[in-house]
Amino acid sequence: MPPITSTLMPTTLLEKDLEASIGLQKYYVSVAWRNGTLIMDEPEKIGGRDLGPDPYTTLLASLAGCTLSTLRMYVDRKQWDIPEMRVTLNMYHDTDTHTVITRQLAFPGVSDSATIERLIVIAKKCPVSKILENQITIQTTI
Repeated sequence: MPPITSTLMPTTLLEKDLEASIGLQKYYVSVAWRNGTLIMDEPEKIGGRDLGPDPYTTLLASLAGCTLSTLRMYVDRKQWDIPEMRVTLNMYHDTDTHTVITRQLAFPGVSDSATIERLIVIAKKCPVSKILENQITIQTTI
């Protein structure tokens, strides 16, 4: 007889739920993660106080961190001599239902086109890239 698996509670990606709250200060959000607190805010030009990254910046920072960590693990495993890797990100909406994220990679000192092409493939395999390129459903409850 096969093992019984529960479909009620899928395995989550985070060890602990991420919790966030906002008080009376416009746009100032406190985000509690497993080891600390992240402050998010909006720029002053739209009414925030610019005390932390805005939500778009935070989303892109997640992609940047995942991309570079994935690349570092791959480069280290291959024992390639690439001491520095960089990523530049931005995004725009080309329609109301479609967003484009631009990701530019830089590998100073690396000139071999085959190596660069392989690193591009690996960057696209980072877990956050896969999530963002996949169909996403947001289940909202009270």
